[in-house]
Amino acid sequence: MIIHVDMDAFYASVEERENPELAGNPVVVGGQPSGRGVVAAANYEARKYGVHSAMPMATAVKRCPELVIVPPRGTLYSQVSRKIRDIFYRYTPIIEPLSLDEAFLDPRGSERLHGTAATIGTKIKRDILAEQELVASVGVAPNKFLAKLASEHGKPDGFTVIHPKEVQRFLDPLPVRQIWGVGQAANARLARHHIQTVSDLRRQPKILLERLFGQYGKQLWRLAHGLDDRKVVPDSEVKSISQETTFDRDITEFRSIESTTLYLTEGVCFRLRDSGLQGRTVTLKIRFDDFRTITRSRTLDHPTDRTRIIWRTAKDLLQKTLGNKRISIRLMGVGVSNFGDHGSTQASIFEQSDASAADSGDDRVDRLADEIKRKYGEQSLKMGKSIR
Repeated sequence: MIIHVDMDAFYASVEERENPELAGNPVVVGGQPSGRGVVAAANYEARKYGVHSAMPMATAVKRCPELVIVPPRGTLYSQVSRKIRDIFYRYTPIIEPLSLDEAFLDPRGSERLHGTAATIGTKIKRDILAEQELVASVGVAPNKFLAKLASEHGKPDGFTVIHPKEVQRFLDPLPVRQIWGVGQAANARLARHHIQTVSDLRRQPKILLERLFGQYGKQLWRLAHGLDDRKVVPDSEVKSISQETTFDRDITEFRSIESTTLYLTEGVCFRLRDSGLQGRTVTLKIRFDDFRTITRSRTLDHPTDRTRIIWRTAKDLLQKTLGNKRISIRLMGVGVSNFGDHGSTQASIFEQSDASAADSGDDRVDRLADEIKRKYGEQSLKMGKSIR
C-alpha cells in the first residue's frame, strides 16, 4: 500500500497559523492585483467564492471583495515543509516529494515496526496536527494514482483508505475528469461518446480510447481499471527533474507557447539548483489538441543547471519542432536528465574567455534569483518573456 499526504491549503494555512486573526476570513497568498499578481494559494473560505490558485489576483478580488491578500514567504513555507518531511522519516525512508506540500510514501518496509499503512497514515496525520498545527489529507491505496485520488476524496481534513478489493467500487462512480490528465477538452471529447463516469470509461474497448487519444488512450484505459505500476522514488534516486502544464484552453500563439516554455524552464532550473543537480539532456514535451504527444531532446557537452543555457536549448528545440506552423497545443513540459558531477562542468582551456565570463555572470544571476525566490516564493521573480 502507498500513502499520499497532501497539506490542505498549505501556504494559506501556514499564514493563518502565524496570524490567528486571519482565521475565518477568505485568505489568499500571492501578489497584489495592481501588479498583475496571481493567487499562489487560497484557503477554503476563499474557494467558496470560486477563488483558486493560479488565478489572476484582479479576478480573485472581483469575485471576493473582502479577500485578505498575504504576500508569500517562501523561506517560511520551506522550513515548515522540512519539519513535515522529518515526520515522514519517522515512519519510512522511502519518500517522494512532489512539492513543498505533498508527497508519496512507501511504508511497506516499516509495517512491522509501525503497523499497517493505514495506521502509519493515521499517525502521520496526527503528528502533523499536534506538532505543526496544520491539517493534512491522507490517502492510502495500492498504488500512487489511487493514493492521490484517495487523499483528494475527503478534502479538507480527509483520510481515505482504498483496499485492493474495493478499487473498482471506489473508482466507478467518479466523474472521468477526476482521472489524471483529463482536462476540459478530454472531458468534452469523452462526453460526446457518452462517457461520463469512470465506469463508462472502463467499459470502453481499448482500441476506441487509442483512436480518440493516441498513446494517452492506453493510459486512460489502465487508470480506469485502477492500474498504475509507478514506484515511489526517493529524492536520492531521481533520474530527471521536469515541470509541465496543461492549458485550460488550447493555445496557438507562438509567443504564448514560447513564454510558457521559458516559465517551465525557470521552474526546472530552480529545482535543479535547489537539489544540487546538473544535467546534460534537455527535453521538450508537447501534447497537441488531438492528444498526439511528442518529445524532443538534446544532450549538451557538459552538465549544467544554468537557466540561460537550458532555456537556449529548449527554445531551439521548440523552434525546430514547430517552425512557423500554427498548431493548437494543450500541454507543454520541460525536463532535464542525465545528471552528472559538478566537477565535470569545468570549461575546456580552449573555450573563449568571454564565454567563461558570461557563464560566471549567469551563475551569479541564477544564485541571486534563487535567493530571492526562496525568500519571497518562486513567483516573485521571472524573466520578462515568461510573465506574458
